[in-house]
Amino acid sequence: QNEEKWDFVLVSDIHEMGSEKEIKRKKFLDELSKKGFTIKKIEDTKLFYGVRAPQHIFWKYQCLLMNPDSRQQNSSAHQDVPVTTRIRVVHFILQNTVTSDLEKLHDLMKKKVFEAAFPLHKKEEITEILKKKWARWRVLFKEQPIEEIRCYFGEKVALYFAWLGWYTYLLIFAALAGLATVAAGATVFSSSQVSKEICDANNTIMCPLCDQNCSFWVLSDTCTYAKVTHMIDNEATVVFAMFMAIWATVFLELWKRERATVANSWDVYGWDEEEEELALQLINNSQHEPRLYQHSYFRSTIILILVVLMIMVLIGIAHALVIYRAVAMALFTQSEVSLLSKHADTIAVMTGAVLHYITIVIMTKVNWRVALYLCSLEKPRTFSQRENNFTVKIFIFQFFTNFSSLIYIAFFLGRINGHPGHYVRIAGHWRLEECHPSGCITDLFIQMAVIMLLKQTISNIMEYLIPWISHQLRKKKKPPKKRSVMLGEEEEAEDPCKRQWLKNYELNEVNVFSLFNEYLEIVIQYSFTTIFVAAFPLAPLLALINNVIEIHMDAIKMMRLRRRMVPRKAKDIGIWLQVLEAIGTLAVIGNGLVIAITSDFIPVQVYKYMYSPCTRQNHTGMDCSTGYINNSLSVFRIQDFEPHTKVLPEFNGVQIKECRYRDYRNADDYTYTIQFWHIFAARLAFLILFEHVALCVKLIAAWYIPDVPQKVKNQILTEKYKNLHNELSMTEYCTEV
Repeated sequence: QNEEKWDFVLVSDIHEMGSEKEIKRKKFLDELSKKGFTIKKIEDTKLFYGVRAPQHIFWKYQCLLMNPDSRQQNSSAHQDVPVTTRIRVVHFILQNTVTSDLEKLHDLMKKKVFEAAFPLHKKEEITEILKKKWARWRVLFKEQPIEEIRCYFGEKVALYFAWLGWYTYLLIFAALAGLATVAAGATVFSSSQVSKEICDANNTIMCPLCDQNCSFWVLSDTCTYAKVTHMIDNEATVVFAMFMAIWATVFLELWKRERATVANSWDVYGWDEEEEELALQLINNSQHEPRLYQHSYFRSTIILILVVLMIMVLIGIAHALVIYRAVAMALFTQSEVSLLSKHADTIAVMTGAVLHYITIVIMTKVNWRVALYLCSLEKPRTFSQRENNFTVKIFIFQFFTNFSSLIYIAFFLGRINGHPGHYVRIAGHWRLEECHPSGCITDLFIQMAVIMLLKQTISNIMEYLIPWISHQLRKKKKPPKKRSVMLGEEEEAEDPCKRQWLKNYELNEVNVFSLFNEYLEIVIQYSFTTIFVAAFPLAPLLALINNVIEIHMDAIKMMRLRRRMVPRKAKDIGIWLQVLEAIGTLAVIGNGLVIAITSDFIPVQVYKYMYSPCTRQNHTGMDCSTGYINNSLSVFRIQDFEPHTKVLPEFNGVQIKECRYRDYRNADDYTYTIQFWHIFAARLAFLILFEHVALCVKLIAAWYIPDVPQKVKNQILTEKYKNLHNELSMTEYCTEV
């Protein structure tokens, strides 16, 4: 039985005898044989080579990486190397074995000498447990078997699922708070004075939304829109934004504690990646010289310039989307189809959001290539260093891809478009979009909702369907050929390994970035959940639903649709923690800016306390925001329109002399009023106050919750003490002898 335990399987096409590929393959397998590897060959439609490493390799590994006192024990302690460690060591040796032509497995795979190399999913007790308790849809709301995941896929994958589970659990609180905010908006604030005034404004004539053949319109037409806006944009949102800033910090602090507990129980708390890498190099080749760290300021400067260029390209794409929306708005408004012309602004926003989603999909692939190229320029020393560099770059690129359009809508839309008679135009022709009279926050809400829903539905369906379909196709392709080969043979008993190897070969291949992709997807989602959450309080709820499905979808992919991942050791989630902390800080800034700039919260407050009827006389029973809408609209004289503007001066049979638009400008010379500057100052003051308070609360939360639980600290302390005590007694014993 023991004979049939194979660590890895190499797959190759059947090459002609004496061909270059066949010679290269033989050279590689001979190198493995020299190292004491046992190799078993099975021929089918492809050649399969089972590889088993000699036991002494693992003894060396244990001796090099054990703590000193366990080196004195007898060799019986060498027996049980965990399967995950076996696979990791064998994988390292396979990847670093050099043939006489100075080629490694990676080069041979590029030259199609070998097609695949993978460890096996075996029928064991642990695989059955994982399939039953984890990799199926029925156990959607059950706890994950993290310990079993670690024993099968290694610490790195187990930590990913532990982190994802923890994040999902804490999202419940954020989702409830988001729902409460929306519920408060729909009930308490639905009868707000501001939306009431918009709905009653039957006589407020607004300036046309486009230059050609657009008529004037009445403010009360936008009653529904105003109600929706006020459902998101109210006092509860400010509290919710504050709550989410604290939530992001508490989530990370509690995760650090959870990680410390888990790492300690797995005995990887003091594990050193560099030491492990050096030990594996020495086991593979005892003459190996370590590759030293290098740093070149010239190379770093080049990379920095290229990163900045890439970011400028991504911002340029966001500009293209802005131009699309301005042009689309103009074309839809003039359309013959009444549905298009009536809802031109909403349709422009919706199609803009869908286009944005398409650019995200395309640019993700481009960003990937660029980040990989930049990493190869850097020449990092180890794989983990390469992974860290890649993570930072791809995250920055993805952040700008996903968020540049949202940043424009949140902070620039409607603020840089000029005013009637003096509009800012693209190529001197198309007017930039304006904000809705009840605020810009609903545009941001629509954009976020469309992108999050599309991302989560389409991306998840594709993520599951593509591996499933390709697995089904691979399964269908193989068996007939296999049988025809077998019929040609004398009725030979089929090797039990053959079926198992074929079955594993039919699964989808795993690449180095399989786990990385999962992390990136969730971290971008975390950005959506925290950064602009003030404009879209339902984001945590969508994230929660997505994650519950995501956990089991990833599990099914890893257990049933993909070949087994090479287990990797880790003691934390690596550089992702710093990325999450950066997002936490951005979330404070982002939400502060949304409330100060995008939302109407500040103008309403300034009006209440400085310009409303309440300030002039004591009206106790009166709502202080009465008259806000009229106050926030400026007056424009029709005669001052630009010459090429074609406006029908009649509206409902009445000759119109002036119209209203959303801004704080004087009626005579269109300069900013003093109220505009009061609001500007208040926005700035609020922003500084909000960010400082939120950052202080974050710092206090970070200090209040220790990163490492007391229990873990004490366990480590006791362990150190025991080791030193043993050393001391050994030294005393030696000196007495």
